[in-house]
Amino acid sequence: MRKKDKEFQLLVEGKNDLHVIWNLAERLNLNETFDVVEKNSYNQIIASLPTMLKSTNTLKRLGVIVDADENLKGHWDAIRNILIESGYYSSIPLDLPKEGLICKPDDDEQLIFGLWIMPDNNLNGMLEDFICYMIPEPENDALLAKTDKVLEEIESEKINNYKDAHHSKARIHTWLAWQDEPGTAMGTAITKHLLSTDGELCNNFVSWLKKMFDC
Repeated sequence: MRKKDKEFQLLVEGKNDLHVIWNLAERLNLNETFDVVEKNSYNQIIASLPTMLKSTNTLKRLGVIVDADENLKGHWDAIRNILIESGYYSSIPLDLPKEGLICKPDDDEQLIFGLWIMPDNNLNGMLEDFICYMIPEPENDALLAKTDKVLEEIESEKINNYKDAHHSKARIHTWLAWQDEPGTAMGTAITKHLLSTDGELCNNFVSWLKKMFDC
């Protein structure tokens, strides 16, 4: 069990995010310098953030991972405004850096704050889009091509029951359903090497994690 008493903490929306982070850390032998805490939703993270930024008695670094969903700018603006209103940071950029945000406070007694908005700090989307980028050699993957064809067919016939915004969820879970041991979870697919950690996006994310948490 990972102790919940580390001075570096990463807030995520849900269990899938948590499992992906820990399986990625295991795959790449990252040091367990930080805790990952699921807050159940983006709204819960936003609601807790002002208080969390004041937790200098228990924390030294606070990271946040949220989905852009269909509103990357809105999510960034909301978090940026919380940082501004805290009064702890004067070096907050206008735009979210593509390599992820790491913001040092004006006073060393305050928390270092970090932010990554899935999938890549630049596009709308979610964790599942990030995972889709980890599919190895997608242009040569016959199952991925079949997945895309099937999803295109059912969406054109309007018989899909999932929301259009959840296309990437349907895409990655369909692809995983057709692997050995159908239904493998996204995190498990990382440690089983069904997914690649060699891509640029994954490397950028891991670099952010390492810089943020010295892991």
